[in-house]
Amino acid sequence: MLSLIWLFAFVGTTLYLAYRRSTLLHASIMLGLLLLAYALWGAAVWPWKALLGIAFLPLLLLNVAPLRLTFVTRPFLRIYRRMLPSMSTTEREALEAGTVWWDGELFTGGPNWDKLMSSTAPVLTAEEKAFLDGPCEELCRMTDDWEVTHQRADLPPAVWEFLKSRGFFAMIIPKRYGGLEFSAYAHSCVLVKLASRSATLSSTVAVPNSLGPAELLLHYGTDAQKAHYLPRLACGAEIPCFALTGPRAGSDAASLPDTGVVCRGQWQGQEVVGIRLNFSKRYITLAPVATVIGLAFRLLDPDHLLGDNADPGITVALIPRDTPGVTIGRRHFPLNVPFQNGPIQGHNVFVPVDCLVGGAKMAGQGWRMLVEQLSVGRCISLPSNTTGGAKAGVYATGAYARIRRQFNASVGQFEGVSEVIARMTGLTYIMDAARSVTAGAIDGGEKPSVPSAMLKYHCTEMGRRVANDAMDVHGGKGICLGPHNYLGRGYQAVPIAITVEGANILTRNLIIFGQGAVRCHPYVLREMNAAKDPNRERGLAEFDRALFGHIGFTLSNAARSLVMALTLARFTRVPQAGPATRYFQHINRFSASFAFVSDVAMLSLGGYLKKKEMLSARLADVLASMYLASMVLKHHANQGRPEADQRLVEWACRHLLYSAQEQLHGFLRNFPVRWLGTFMRLLVFPRGLTYSAPGDRLGRQVVELVMTPSEARDRLTSGIYTTVEASNPLGLLQEALVLSLTAEPLEKRLRVEGVKTGRVTALDLPGQVEQALHAGILTADEAAFLRDYDGKVMALVNVDDFAPHELAAQAPAA
Repeated sequence: MLSLIWLFAFVGTTLYLAYRRSTLLHASIMLGLLLLAYALWGAAVWPWKALLGIAFLPLLLLNVAPLRLTFVTRPFLRIYRRMLPSMSTTEREALEAGTVWWDGELFTGGPNWDKLMSSTAPVLTAEEKAFLDGPCEELCRMTDDWEVTHQRADLPPAVWEFLKSRGFFAMIIPKRYGGLEFSAYAHSCVLVKLASRSATLSSTVAVPNSLGPAELLLHYGTDAQKAHYLPRLACGAEIPCFALTGPRAGSDAASLPDTGVVCRGQWQGQEVVGIRLNFSKRYITLAPVATVIGLAFRLLDPDHLLGDNADPGITVALIPRDTPGVTIGRRHFPLNVPFQNGPIQGHNVFVPVDCLVGGAKMAGQGWRMLVEQLSVGRCISLPSNTTGGAKAGVYATGAYARIRRQFNASVGQFEGVSEVIARMTGLTYIMDAARSVTAGAIDGGEKPSVPSAMLKYHCTEMGRRVANDAMDVHGGKGICLGPHNYLGRGYQAVPIAITVEGANILTRNLIIFGQGAVRCHPYVLREMNAAKDPNRERGLAEFDRALFGHIGFTLSNAARSLVMALTLARFTRVPQAGPATRYFQHINRFSASFAFVSDVAMLSLGGYLKKKEMLSARLADVLASMYLASMVLKHHANQGRPEADQRLVEWACRHLLYSAQEQLHGFLRNFPVRWLGTFMRLLVFPRGLTYSAPGDRLGRQVVELVMTPSEARDRLTSGIYTTVEASNPLGLLQEALVLSLTAEPLEKRLRVEGVKTGRVTALDLPGQVEQALHAGILTADEAAFLRDYDGKVMALVNVDDFAPHELAAQAPAA
C-alpha cells in the first residue's frame, strides 16, 4: 500500500509539473526533493533507491549548461540539420508571410482567451453604413441576375458605370487618392450584400479590392506609380486585373514559365533599360475589360544591367493593355457565371524597368509581395462572397420551407428536411462568425496568413454544402433556371470559389497545417532558423534554448492532453461562465491534444510528414475546427451574447468540436508508426471518443429560428439584400413568411371545420376558400387575405418556362 502511495506521488508530481509547464530547473528541484523523501522514508531496499538516484542524475546534469550543450544539444543539432527538409526561397517567403494571431494560440496547447475576447468587435462607421444602405442597395436593385447571366453574359453598361462612379473598385484605396478607404469589415459586408444578389456582381467587385494592382501599389509602389495609377483606379478610369496563373503553372504558381529578360530597347522613341516579356496566362478575372495588367513573371538579367544576380526570380510589373505584343480580350465562360474572365498572352512585349511595381529595387521580390498580400485578401473576398450566398440560401430556404406545404404540412416540419435546414443554418453561422471576427482582426493590424487559408477552404466548402442543401429542399423550384430562380446561378458558382485562390484540395492537404506547423508553432521556426544560422556558436545557443523549450512544451501538452481528457476539461480556466463555458474548455482540451500529436508527428516523421498529405489534412481540420469554434464564441460575444442565438452557438460548436475529435481519431488510426499511434491514443483518448455531434432536438430548435420571423433570423442573415420589391425573391419570400403567421390558423380552421367535416370538398385552396366563405367558416376579410396569400405563395413556388427559341444564347451560324 505504501509503495502504491509513493508511485502516485511520483506520477502525480510529474503530471502536475508538466501540466503547469514548470521550468527544467524547477522540475528538477521538485523531483529531487521527492526522491530525497523517498530515500529517507520509502519502503524499497537501498539498492533500488540508489538506482532511482542514478536515474535522476541525467536530469540534474541537464541543468548544467556547458554539459548540456556539449553532450546533448550539439550532437542533436548535427542530426537535426540532416533531417531538416530543404526549403526554397519561395517556400520560406510563404512561411514568413503575414502575422501569427489566434492560430498561434491554438498551437500552444493552452490558448490565452483574453487575447481573443478582449479584441475590439468590428463596427461599421457611419460612412460605411451609409454606403451599404445607399449605393449597395441601389446597385442590387439595378442588377437583374437573369439578364446578366443569360441575356447579356455581362453586367449592363449602367451597372459598370455605377460601379466605377460610386467607388466600388476603390474600397481599399486611401481617400487621398480618391478612394473610399473602407475597413476590412466594411469591405467584407459590401461583398456579402452583393453576393446575396448576384455572384457575377460580387466577383467583379471583389477582384480589384483583393490581390491586384491597387493592393500591390499601396504597399510596394513608388510614389510616382501611386500618384499615377491610384487616382485612376479609384475613379474607374483604369480597370485592373492580375495575371498569375498560366497553362503550365496553376497551383504551383512559384514555377512560372513566363519570363522577362532585362535588356535595352526602344520606348517612346528613346533607348532605355527595360524588360522583354513573353507570357501566357489564363483564368484572369477582369482581363477582357482590363486597361492595366498586373503581371507576375520570372525575371532574368543575363547582362547584369540591374545588378549581380542573373536570376532575380519572380517579379511583378504593371503593363498597359495597349502595349505592343499584348493579346487580350477573349473570354472564358466559367459555369454560366459570366464575370469577365479570360486569357492574356504576350509575345516580345517590351516595357521600361519603371513598370516594375516598386521600381528596379523590387526586382525578384514578387513572390514575397504576393504571399504577404494574399494573407489579407484571401480572408475577405471568397469568405465574404460565399457567406453572402449562404445567408441568402438560408433566408430563402427557411421561408420557403414554411410556406411550401405538402401532405398538409410545411415541408420544414418533416424531420429529413429539418435536418438539412439545421445544417444549413449552423454552417452559415460559422461562416459569418469566421469572416466577421477575422476581418476585425485585420482592422486591428493582423495579417493572418494561416487563418486566411482556413477561411478560404472551410467557408467555400461550407458554402458548397449549404448550396447543395438549399437545392435539396427546393427541389424542382431550384433546378429550373429563369428570372424567378434565386438559387441556380449561386449553385453553379460554388465550384469556382472552390477552385480559385488556391485549390481547396491543395489548401487543405498542404497549406493549412504545413504552413501553420512552422509559422504558428512557438519553437519550430526558431529551431529551423538556429540550425541555419551561419554563426555556429550563436546558432547552437539559440537551438539549445528552442530545443529544451520544445521538449518541455511537448511533455506539458502530453500531460495536459491526458488530464483534460480524463476530466473532460472541466477544471480549465475560461474567460466567462455561462452556457458557453464547456465549449471554451473543450477547445482547451483539443488544443493540448493537437499540439502534442503535431509535435510527435513532426519529430518521428520529419520531412516525410510533408508527403503524408492525408495526415496533414486531418491535422489541418483539427486546427481549423478549433479556430472556427473560437470565432463562433467571439462572434456571439461581439453581438452581446443574445440568448436566442445560444442554440446556434451550441450547434456550431458541437459540430466543429465533434469534427476535431473525429479527425484526431482518424489521424491516430492511420499514423504510420503504429506503436506511437497507440501511445498517443492513450494520452489523447484515454476514455475513448466522448464528444457527440449536435442532437436532433437541438437541430429542430435551430430550424425554428429560421422558419419563424425573429430577431435571431434577422441577425443570422443580416447584411443581405432583402428589400421587398417585385424583382427581389428574397424580399417576397420574407413577406410571405410574415403573412404565413396569420394564414396558418385560418388554413387550420378551414381544414378542421371544413374539409374534415365535409362542408368543404374542393381540392385546391382557392376553391376551398370560396366554399368556406359560403359556409360561414371564413369571413370575407379572411377569405380575401387567404386568396392574396395563396397568390403570393404560388408566385414564389411556380417556375419559369420558355418558348424554344428563347433558350438559345445566340442564333446558330448560317
